[in-house]
Amino acid sequence: MSALPATHPVLSTHGLTVRFGGHVAVNAVTAEFHPGTLTAIVGPNGAGKTTYFNLISGQLAASAGSVRLFGENVTKLGAPQRAQRGIGRAFQLTNLFPNLTVMENVRLAVQSRARMGLHLLSLWSTHVELIEKAEYFLHRVALAHRRLAPAASLSHGEQRKLEVAMLLALEPQVLMFDEPTAGMSMDEVPIVLELIHQIKEQGDRTVLLVEHKLEVVRSLADRILVLHEGRLVADGNPAEVMASPIVQEAYLGIGASEDA
Repeated sequence: MSALPATHPVLSTHGLTVRFGGHVAVNAVTAEFHPGTLTAIVGPNGAGKTTYFNLISGQLAASAGSVRLFGENVTKLGAPQRAQRGIGRAFQLTNLFPNLTVMENVRLAVQSRARMGLHLLSLWSTHVELIEKAEYFLHRVALAHRRLAPAASLSHGEQRKLEVAMLLALEPQVLMFDEPTAGMSMDEVPIVLELIHQIKEQGDRTVLLVEHKLEVVRSLADRILVLHEGRLVADGNPAEVMASPIVQEAYLGIGASEDA
């Protein structure tokens, strides 16, 4: 699907709400996201950050409100349909095929993007350009040397990098990262952060990032949304948002494990 002009949001939520029994986990959140920008979504533990991500990507059904992608109302579409329309989500390892090799995992993502189906038995020798794409994404995340290793044998940090390679191979218009550096060693973190920075600098993708580490937010974000008890309490450039009293208060407690 072709992108709308830069004056139009690629992705937007309007009054987006989800209730679990009597608990309102995300409460009437309205926001727009434009190409070439990286928006960090922050807030204390239990603020609703990951739940908001799940509503956008289609993992959760909204109780009220809407999600629009390229101007189309996708609120009633499931995650696979939203992915086909351009939303890419890093799912903290759940998309990996543990018994397949690193290369095979990325090859499947490349095949899916090319709409060839998820069949490893297809004649890859006749699709040299797709093999080269898979190699390219492995090199981007510094995993080419592990191409023949089963995904299950990778360290947690390496599995996160493989997940990023698979996400990149799908070439989505909207990329959603939920704590992408969690569990990585100190030497692995810069590779993934530089990748995210490069994606933003390309200027044609919309990036959403849930992150607890303030240094990561400050180094990458063009804009910060702050959720607190499910509500959007601040939205703006990093310096202004982080200096506001309500954010100083909301940030108390950050650093604990993410909410559900």
